[in-house]
Amino acid sequence: MLVCRNGRVDSLTLEGRVLAPAQGIDVALRITVADGVITAIEPGRADGGLVVAPAFVDPHVHLRTPGREDEETIASGTAAAAAGGYCAILAMPNTDPVVDSAAVLGALVERARDEAVVPTGFMAAISKGQRGEELTEMAELAAAGAAAFTDDGRPVESAGVMSRALQYSAVTDLRLALHCEEPALSRGGHVHEGVVSAELGIGPYPSSAESLMVERDLALAGAEARPLHLMHLSARESVAALERARAAGVAATGEVTPHHLVLTDEAVRSLDTNTKMNPPLRAASDRDALRDALRRGVITCIATDHAPHARHEKDAPFEEAPFGVTGLETAFAALHTHLVLPGVVSLETLLERMSAGPARAFGLDEPRIEVGVRANLVALDLDGEWTVTEDGFRSLSANSWLLGERLRGRVVTTVADGRVVYEAATP
Repeated sequence: MLVCRNGRVDSLTLEGRVLAPAQGIDVALRITVADGVITAIEPGRADGGLVVAPAFVDPHVHLRTPGREDEETIASGTAAAAAGGYCAILAMPNTDPVVDSAAVLGALVERARDEAVVPTGFMAAISKGQRGEELTEMAELAAAGAAAFTDDGRPVESAGVMSRALQYSAVTDLRLALHCEEPALSRGGHVHEGVVSAELGIGPYPSSAESLMVERDLALAGAEARPLHLMHLSARESVAALERARAAGVAATGEVTPHHLVLTDEAVRSLDTNTKMNPPLRAASDRDALRDALRRGVITCIATDHAPHARHEKDAPFEEAPFGVTGLETAFAALHTHLVLPGVVSLETLLERMSAGPARAFGLDEPRIEVGVRANLVALDLDGEWTVTEDGFRSLSANSWLLGERLRGRVVTTVADGRVVYEAATP
C-alpha cells in the first residue's frame, strides 16, 4: 500500500522526446494531463534536450521517522524524492521504534497521509526489533499495509529463522528484501578488504561477508520456492550467485545503488566519511560486474539507499562515523553523468531500471505513459548542468558523496499520482 498527502490533482501539458523503454516508446509527443489523468497523447516536438519519461520508483529509502526526525522526516524525505524525479518510494523499518508491529506501522501510514509529498510505502521488519530471533506478525502487518518485509541494516543471521520467514511470507504474498551480511566476517570492518584498506590501516570488510549470505538466502528461497529481493549488491561474487539462481528458476531480484555503480574503494583514500557506506565501496572489478549486470538485466533495480545522517555524526574520524549517504536528489544526474554520457549504460536502460524495474520487483503499479492512467511523469533536461551543494537539498541531511561535483542532467518537473510535486526553478 502506498499513501501520500491528500490534495489537488493537476492539469498540464508536457512536450518533448518521450522515452518509456518498458513500453517501447521513443518518439516526440505532447502529453496532456487533466485532473491528474493522462487524457491525450499526440504527436509533438522534441525540444532541445528535454525528455519526458515514466517517473522513478525507489524501493530503498530511510526516512528516519519515527525517532530521528532531526535527520529526516516524511515531509522532507518525500520532498527530496520529488526533486529527484520519484513518484513512489518504499521506506525502511529500522527506525526508533522499529516498524515491527501493526500499531507502529499504522501510525506511520496515517502520518504519511498528511505529510508525504509522493506516494510512500512502508516495509515492516522481518524479526521483532530486527534482532533476527523471533518473527514479526507478518499477516497482521500485511493487513495494516506493509509493502514488504526487511531487517535492512541487519542481516537475519539464523538460517532457520530465514527459512521460517520465507515460509511465513507466503501467507502475505509479500516479498522479503534482504540485507546480506555475515557479521562474523564483517565485524570491525569499515572499508572493502583490499589494497586500500591495507594501506590506510582501516578494518577490512571482505566481499565474502556479503556473497556468502547472498548464496545462503538464494538457496533457502529456492528450497522454499519463494521470491526474494537482494538489497544494495556490491560484490561480483554476489552478482554471479544471483545470475545462477535466476537461471535455476529462483524468483530473485536485485538492486544496486548509484554510489556502487560509480565509485570504487579508491574514493576512500580521501577519508571523506561520505564515502563510507554498508556494504562498502569495492574494487573496480566489482563495480564493473555491477554495471554489466545492470545492462544485461541480471540486476533490474537501481535504489538509492538514501541514508541521512546528522552533520555531527559524519564529522568524525572515519572508523567512528556511521555508514550511509543520501541519494534521492542526485541519483539520475549522477548516473546520467557517469554512466550514460561516457557510453557505459544507455539512457533507456537507466530509465527502465529506475522506474519499471523497481516497481515490478515489489508488485507496484508500473509508471506508464498511456491514456486513462494517473500521471506519473518526470521531465528531464539532459543538457542541464548543476553543482551539488548543501543548500540545494530538500533533505534535512547533506551527507552526499557528490558535494561540490558538477553534474549534467536535471529534473525539471515531477508528476506523482496526478499532482505536480516538483518544478525546478528557472536557472
